[in-house]
This record gives sequence, C-alpha cells and structure tokens, in this order.
Amino acid sequence: MLASSTVENYLKAIYLGVGALSPPDRLLPMGQLAGALGVAPGTATTMVKTLAESGLVEYEPYVGVALTSAGEKLAALVVRRHRVVELFLVQVMGYRWDEVHDEAEQLEHVVSDCLIDKMDEMLGRPEVDPHGDPIPDPAGVVKIQAAQTLLTCPMNMRVTITRVIDQDRSFLRFIENHHLKPGEAIEVEDRDEVSDSVRVRARNDQRITIGTRAASKVLVQVVSALLLILTTAVSVAAQDQPFKILDNSFLVEEAFNQEPGIFQNILMARRGKDDAWEMAFTQEWPVGSQTHQLSFTAPALGADGQNGFGDLLLNYRWQALTESETTPAFSPRVSLVLPTGDSVRGLGAGGTGWQVNLPFSKQFGDAYLHWNAGFTHTPATQSDDDEHNLFTPHLALSGIWRLKPLLNVMLESVLEFEHFVDAGAKRRETIFTLSPGVRTGWGTGIPQTIVGLAMPVTITGGETSAGVFGYFSYELAFRRQP
Repeated sequence: MLASSTVENYLKAIYLGVGALSPPDRLLPMGQLAGALGVAPGTATTMVKTLAESGLVEYEPYVGVALTSAGEKLAALVVRRHRVVELFLVQVMGYRWDEVHDEAEQLEHVVSDCLIDKMDEMLGRPEVDPHGDPIPDPAGVVKIQAAQTLLTCPMNMRVTITRVIDQDRSFLRFIENHHLKPGEAIEVEDRDEVSDSVRVRARNDQRITIGTRAASKVLVQVVSALLLILTTAVSVAAQDQPFKILDNSFLVEEAFNQEPGIFQNILMARRGKDDAWEMAFTQEWPVGSQTHQLSFTAPALGADGQNGFGDLLLNYRWQALTESETTPAFSPRVSLVLPTGDSVRGLGAGGTGWQVNLPFSKQFGDAYLHWNAGFTHTPATQSDDDEHNLFTPHLALSGIWRLKPLLNVMLESVLEFEHFVDAGAKRRETIFTLSPGVRTGWGTGIPQTIVGLAMPVTITGGETSAGVFGYFSYELAFRRQP
C-alpha cells in the first residue's frame, strides 16, 4: 500500500496509542483509536482491516490493533517528521510552543525525509521536541525516557520536568504561565486525594496547585540531590532561569558588563593577619550599550602601622561574548594603574602600571562558574630609591551555588605569583587564597542591594593565615524610573 495522509494518520495514532498502554496490554482498543482520529468505530475498523491486509498492522476483531514491525517503522518516521517540524517552527521560525501542533499535522505529510534530516542537522540532532516528546532517529528508533508523573514522583524532592503529554493550546498556555514547561526544576509538596489536587513549588518559590488530571500529564525526572551538588547537572530549563544575583563576585571577576542605563557601586573590605586591612570602592558605568564599560577602583589599605590610599585603577571592559547555551560569557578588561599611593610608606607602586584580566562565566544549572587569567605589570616600581620592572600573573576560579533566588553560597580561589622587591632584590612568591562565602540581598530587579561575607584562607610560603571579607553593592538606574 502506498502511504497517504490517511494511512499515516492511522499508523501514527496506533503508534502513540499503543505506546501509552500499560503492560501487559499490547493491543489498542478500536473505540480508543476511533476517538483519537475523530471517526466512527465502523470507519476505523474498515481502514484497520485494509492496513492488516497490507501487512502494516495486526488486527484482532473485538480486541484491538497493534503495528507490525513495518508499520511501526513507518509510523515512527511520521512522528519524527511531526516533532522535528514542531521544533524547527519554535526555534527557527519563532512560533510559540502552543501554536505548532496543528501546523506540524499538515506538514508531516508533505515534507520529505531528506528535508527533515537537514532540519534535524540544523537543530543539532535534538532528542526531544518543544513539549519534551522524544524524536525518533532516522531509523525510527526512540531513546527510552525514564520518567514519572507529578502523581507518582517522590515528594519534597527536586525533580525536573521533561515532558508535557497534552497538545491542547489552552493547557499548554496554562503550563507556560505557571512555569511548568520542560526543563523547569520543581518540588511536589502535597497531594490531596479529597480535592484531587497537587501542590508544587516552582520557580522563585512560587506555589502552584493543579488538578490530578493535569498533574498526570506532566512528566518529570528525579534528580539526585547528591548528584546535583557534586556535578551541578546541566538542564535546558535551568539555563532559562536567570540568577537573581549575578555580577557580585568577591575575589573572582565575572564576565558581565553593566546593562544600558544601569550603574553599580561596590564596596569591599578585607581584614587579615597582624591587623592588616584593605578596602576598595568600585563604580561601574556602561558606555552606550552593554558592549563597553568604564569603571574606577579606589583602594585604601593599611599594614605595619601605615594607613592610606593605594593606587587608583581606571578600567575598561569589553563584552566580547554574551552567554548562550553552548558558550560562556567573556569580557576582557584592561586597567591603567595610577601611582596615587605613597610608595615610600608601602601603599603603592610609585610608578604607572597596567593590568589585564580575561574573565569567563558560564551557568550550569544551579551553579555559576567564573574563571580568570591575567597579570599586573608595573615597569617602574619605586623601591629603595630604584626602579624595578615587576610582573605578577594570576589565575582564579570560583563556583557559586544558588540555594534560593536571593541566597548563594560561594567558593572562590585565587593563585598569584607575586613579583615584589625585598631588600633591593626582586623576588617571586606564590600566594594561594581559598575563600568560602555567602551572599544575599534585596530586589530581583533594579534597584538591587547585595551584601556578602567570606572567610578567606591564604597560604604563602608554607604559612597559612585566615581573614574576614565583607561585600556591599548597590545597583540602580541613571535616573529615577517612572
């Protein structure tokens, strides 16, 4: 039998219907098939008999119907065309996920498998469509998905929504409006048999109550809490959930410039051994757009009984890359170091220098990683009435975990190879700092206030010392918002 849209619709309906059966059932009742296709039972029976004669289905009168291997492969390819088309319409054409089903129903019968393969390649060989339904490969094979519904998954445990098995447009809008799309991380908090309802905790601690019928249509994958902590497993939905605290690292620079119209004030203070201390105020301004940013850093410090201002930094940072699902953010910075500190009192270099830093940032689920590499070069450092050419490279890495939208724990590390002058001779010393910390704040938009505390531990020349670090940031618009 030559494939036609009617034949393909029957095969697809049987394929999907049998796939939803619970073992040991293997035959789809004829009434259920007729209902799925919107035809009379007699009409469905007549077509099924014809399909059976063609070797595409197995039909048992008064029991039901199933696909043969040939029919199953043909049906899987129809499903493949449908789901690739849906994803293409969403990701490339800009359709909403609740608009694509009817379009794909028409296109699945007219596009060639060659075109579908090109579209699949263009999309990056995805495994699921916008609704989380698995996409069969070119041979008709489907990767098995282990999933539970909101009615059967563990309660009070983090789960990730993987699939929504209802194409009704109003239902999909409901799912989207309540942040229950595939990829969202949620917890089931309560199931009430009396009211036939399920309460879940979704994005930003939002509580949502839905009926058990709707809950049965939302499939989830259980995420091990231990695995989440150790590997910060990456999920698409997590990328869709922006951190509410972002450009507020302590010791490791992040790769995000200020947005247009927004500037930030940052005050950091640190106290170390022997009552040594340092403080720095930084103000960041975008220049026209987020691509370019200017800032200054004014430090003050004290050690060995000497207190005062240090060397002023004038900074320019270029947003070379913005973060995407596959690439990190990257914003190289170059700074002019002005000798405003008193070098005689050990508060500055005594000569102009420059600093370069290459910060990268990437989100992985509920974690953000920031990594840096750079150096500080002061070619005319003044010490002991002489000039010295000093070059100090550094490496840095930090991990930030989101416990709540406005509560993060942090672990930062910085490795410096400090070049300095001691008794008229240049020396180099390795300094490693490991700093656990926490940050929180107020405001999920603009203005936003962030405060943080860390306990840096520094290892220098085999000696270990601990300190305390405080952070304050206030981010606001250039002018009062209407």
